[in-house]
Amino acid sequence: MEESKRERFIRLAEARTNKIIDMIQLLGNCSNTSIYDYSSKDIDKIFGAIEAELKKSKQKFQQQDNKKGNKFTLD
Repeated sequence: MEESKRERFIRLAEARTNKIIDMIQLLGNCSNTSIYDYSSKDIDKIFGAIEAELKKSKQKFQQQDNKKGNKFTLD
């Protein structure tokens, strides 16, 4: 039996989301100051990059929603 588009989305989205969560948790391990040395500038750059990519990814989903519901009008 072939996997539906919904089933494929659920399978991939769950796996990829869990992988991202695992990586974020690993990144959090770098906060141990007895092992690592970092500045607030380093932290701002790291989380700025992550937040920018997260925003771009979320916008892709929102653009798909907008494409489905928008109708042309001159009003």
